[in-house]
Amino acid sequence: MNGYFQLICGDKLTKLQVFPPTDGGMAVSMGEILEYLTNRNIAYDNEALHSVIGRNEAYAVVINNETKREERESYKIVVNPDKMTAIVRFYPSSHGGENITKKEFMDDLGFKGIKYGIQEEEIDKYFEKRRYCEDIIVARGKEPRHGSDAYIEYYFKTDLKAKPTLKEDGSVDFFHLNTINHCHKGEVIARLFPEDAGESGTNVAGERIKPRDVKKKVLKYSRNVTLSEDKLSMISEVDGHVTLVDEKVFVSDVLAVDNVDNSTGNIDYEGSVKIKGNVCANFTVKARGNIEVQGVVEGAYLEAGGDIIIARGMNGMNRGILRAQGNIISKFMENTTAMAGGYVSAESILHSTVQSASEITVSGRRGFITGGRVSATNTITVKTLGSSMGADTIIEVGADPTIKVRIQELQKDIMEATKVVRSVQPLLAATQQKLAKGMKLPPDQIQYMKSLIMLNKEKAKEIEEKTEEIDRIQEAIGNMTGAQVVVTGVVFAGTRICIGDVSMVVKNEMQYCKFLKIDGEVKMTAL
Repeated sequence: MNGYFQLICGDKLTKLQVFPPTDGGMAVSMGEILEYLTNRNIAYDNEALHSVIGRNEAYAVVINNETKREERESYKIVVNPDKMTAIVRFYPSSHGGENITKKEFMDDLGFKGIKYGIQEEEIDKYFEKRRYCEDIIVARGKEPRHGSDAYIEYYFKTDLKAKPTLKEDGSVDFFHLNTINHCHKGEVIARLFPEDAGESGTNVAGERIKPRDVKKKVLKYSRNVTLSEDKLSMISEVDGHVTLVDEKVFVSDVLAVDNVDNSTGNIDYEGSVKIKGNVCANFTVKARGNIEVQGVVEGAYLEAGGDIIIARGMNGMNRGILRAQGNIISKFMENTTAMAGGYVSAESILHSTVQSASEITVSGRRGFITGGRVSATNTITVKTLGSSMGADTIIEVGADPTIKVRIQELQKDIMEATKVVRSVQPLLAATQQKLAKGMKLPPDQIQYMKSLIMLNKEKAKEIEEKTEEIDRIQEAIGNMTGAQVVVTGVVFAGTRICIGDVSMVVKNEMQYCKFLKIDGEVKMTAL
């Protein structure tokens, strides 16, 4: 309990009694006493006042020789500058004076404009025990709850920079630069977290206190993007890639790049890829859709779930590969391996391995196939076939090229299985001879021979099944009809023409002809 002071009003004298603090409370200050007396125009003896300060027991001194009326209990109210708290210090009445009532005090608070956050519990405590010269918070405002700004969370890299990665061996990989943000249909690519406006507060005067202003945001997007029902999520409508430009989200199923080189690295893309320039050697481009190259391709690997179109052709440098589930269209192909699930169209094919599950057309001003192996299921149409210089040129129609590849795989498997059988059979024969002579074999050798018997049976069955599969494929090839090779210009001697399971080598230079399978042979007829 804090120390405090009290007036004693007598006849022709006024005393001031000072009570010391208890239980660690604060002593009353001279300044507070002087303020009290001055505000009430009570004369005082300054020396006498100083003599009473700092004593450890209650002590009274005469401060003037005037007759003073009794003083009522009083208080001082201080409202903080922010008007969030109102603090009261009560002062006792003079020794014979009158105390104020709670109602008087509450009415006075209202008169002074203190209307909100009245701390009645604290006020009641005072009027029960009346502790003087202590700060009592009698009103407390409600602080505003400040909100938060809206923000957008992007579920992709918003700052893509082409950076080569370091391999485990310490070398630098310039081919995998991770410069594409892939996205899939139905995938959430960004989410808006709305602003929180917060809540207003109220000061002790009942005045509204606004929370600080917050920033709002909206989802900005282009085509191929849809919003969720709550308008808070952006969802991709296509498989493709996503970019952020000036806070606007763009989704495209066509990736456009200038060139494929050290600036882009390899490309593996869910949609289609459009390359305005060239594809440099040793780089890879994979697309689930189409690949369109407006320049040239040099010794690279291109794989498309759709078509591959190369405006200025490809020089594969004996390592370049084109693989398309759709069609392949290229101005020329040189030293290239190409496989198409659809047709192949070019102006020239030179020393290349080209396969088509449909047909191959080589036309235009040059329109030649020279060297290499060119295969199609149905038809190959070419202006000039072979070479006057005798370059080995093989043309195949009448069977899906992949079927012939399958035959080669089966033949290789049969040959390897046969080697295993031939190596196992002598061991089995020798063991049978030992058993026939009544010789007993140790348990580990018996177990080993059992494993050899099982291996022999498995490989024999594999040889039988794969031989039957080859027979079925060859029978199907032999029954295929309608396959042909059409030459609209000239075919040179030395060119091999294969139709189904039969073939022929062109003996003499011929013009304007086509090759068909007739009566089990490859024959030439005029166009």
